[in-house]
Amino acid sequence: MKKLYIASLGCVKNLIDSEVMLGKLKNEYEITLNPNEADLIIVNTCGFINLAKEESIDTILELANEKKENAKLVVTGCLSERYKDILPKEIPEVDIWSGVGDFDRIDEIIKSNSKKVFSNKVFLIHNEDRVITGSSYHAYIKLSEGCNQKCSFCAIPSFKGKLQSREIEEIINEIKRLKDKGYKDFSLASQDSSSYLRDKGIRDGLERLIDEIDKIDDINVRILYLYPATTTKRLIRKIFSSKNVVNYFDIPIQHITPKMLKIMKRPGSVNKLKELLNEMKREDSFVRTSIIVGHPGESHEDFEELMQFLEEYNFDRVNVFAYSDEENTNAYKRKDKLPDAIIEARVKEAEKVVEKTTQKALKKYLNKEIECFFDGLTEDELFYSVRPKLWEREIDGDILINDSEIQDLKVGNIYKVKVNELAGSQLIGKIIG
Repeated sequence: MKKLYIASLGCVKNLIDSEVMLGKLKNEYEITLNPNEADLIIVNTCGFINLAKEESIDTILELANEKKENAKLVVTGCLSERYKDILPKEIPEVDIWSGVGDFDRIDEIIKSNSKKVFSNKVFLIHNEDRVITGSSYHAYIKLSEGCNQKCSFCAIPSFKGKLQSREIEEIINEIKRLKDKGYKDFSLASQDSSSYLRDKGIRDGLERLIDEIDKIDDINVRILYLYPATTTKRLIRKIFSSKNVVNYFDIPIQHITPKMLKIMKRPGSVNKLKELLNEMKREDSFVRTSIIVGHPGESHEDFEELMQFLEEYNFDRVNVFAYSDEENTNAYKRKDKLPDAIIEARVKEAEKVVEKTTQKALKKYLNKEIECFFDGLTEDELFYSVRPKLWEREIDGDILINDSEIQDLKVGNIYKVKVNELAGSQLIGKIIG
């Protein structure tokens, strides 16, 4: 068989699209981790913010330089869609350019030898066969594509379009098919999961989906990317009462002052946002958020209020993003942009605050017994790695195991772990059952 190397950059939604492409090519290509021996190289790019764009460009150029003679280099995804009129001229080393509309036609595109293939639609997975990567028991499930929100800093709707949701039955069937193949841990992903099915006039779509998920036995489900304005207390209570959906709340707040939320075009009041966050916070829940530091219009007082709130609320995890000036956004047109030096200083200060709050969040696991998925040996083979059922794969970290009362441990199985130690920012425990 010919060999395929794929670089999937950016979010888990991109990873799902990459897995669709692998599914379309699996009968003709064998996956390789060495781009030098690949007959086909695919880069699924991210075009969200400047750092992601730079990573995508660097990856394309590096792989163009590494590919063997007669190998094909295909670039697809968000960055190529966003800059489809510019990039093919700037990087002639790429053999085929495609966007975000044809992941399910990648086999046809490669055979066509067309230099550029860009559709007017955005691809939304339906019943396509995927090759799940990275785990033998965990899989991501896409709920929707696109977004109806109008956040000032975000260009995604300009190249991913409006919200389009999958049908509940289709999502449930995909989970059941993957369960039959041995997958038991699932993460539901979209740009705005709490708006699921609102494009079809259904305001409680996510709640309806949870009801159907709870009819399946022996699965563990996490929901990613709730949007504050479309999240309700009723939805939060539905998650807490669910048999299969764990108490995991991933809700990017971006900021906390009324002025900044208005500038950022984030609808809803600060009071409502705080009420939602307080509703989520329990001993047995996990709350993750993201903030943007240095957005145009952010005063020193706004920033300090945000830092104070992070310290008071004590999120389990926080992603800190420096404001990225993106064309085709409202923020891009503003005249009150902050100097890079101020943004960088605020990012460093925010990261120090987050380091403290994360440390505090980790300490609550000390001397507790928790159920964890077993992930096998660490890369240095000095420890075993486990992940609490509540935590998201890769982004929330793991617990290292230096002792076990159980023999013949199996990847993907759930074991009871006693957490004994916090070394720096790393929890260490023992498998006890």
